[in-house]
Amino acid sequence: MASNSYRADAVPTRGRLSVSWDRRDGHIAVTLVALGLTAIAVGMAIFGLPPFSLGSPIHELGITCPFCGGTRSARLTTQGHLVEAWRYNPLGILVVAVSAVVVVRAAFGAITRRWLNVAVELTPRTRRVLLVAGLVLLMLLVIRQQMRADLLLGG
Repeated sequence: MASNSYRADAVPTRGRLSVSWDRRDGHIAVTLVALGLTAIAVGMAIFGLPPFSLGSPIHELGITCPFCGGTRSARLTTQGHLVEAWRYNPLGILVVAVSAVVVVRAAFGAITRRWLNVAVELTPRTRRVLLVAGLVLLMLLVIRQQMRADLLLGG
């Protein structure tokens, strides 16, 4: 039998942002990924790029992907060469910057035992807008990277 009672969670509401200081890390998976990526980027900054290609199989066809140049970009970012990093792939700069913020957050939490936890609740419309915007940006990055194929596929 259907109920006529009103449920707040059944009606789309405005998106919400909640920020809290907690006694535990509410984003442990994000923290661990950021720590791993930071360790890899710092290792590459110190020891250089891996001695093997990290490129995808489509490189042999002369086709780039949105992630082409990301490894070199991350290494250059950690070395402070942002203009050169941008030439290879702007995502490298973004990943290093976000990882650095998450690592600083983790260090602060580990020292103070107070973790900054952020949760965002999006409306269905906002999710769709963000999805479309993300896909458009991804396609623009694909085009940008293909226009730099000589730089990215050259090694």
